[in-house]
Amino acid sequence: MRPAHRGGAAGRAFGETLYLPQGSGPVTQLDPDAVRPSVLRLKRASGQLNAVIRMLEAGRECEDVITQIAAVSKAIDRAGYSIIAHGMRTCLLDDPTGESIDTQKLEKLFLSLS
Repeated sequence: MRPAHRGGAAGRAFGETLYLPQGSGPVTQLDPDAVRPSVLRLKRASGQLNAVIRMLEAGRECEDVITQIAAVSKAIDRAGYSIIAHGMRTCLLDDPTGESIDTQKLEKLFLSLS
């Protein structure tokens, strides 16, 4: 078993060490207050996506629809990068040396957004 950082659920504090089975990556639970801007961005993107669907159903012009889809995609990407950045900050606060950070997993998270 190896330690992972997790908190907020089931009465645990954010940053509290939680032991997970061997082979599991570190778990960083997101602080709802810290990711609130990302949540708001995603809610706006959700509304915008619903508007895109209505545009398609109404037979709007291709250029208008694609412009709006690009805007939704960018908003979702920005929220994702912001969430990854928050997770990195949390990990660095828990381990200022950064030695316990799984760089391969972090790279995979970044690349999953590209």
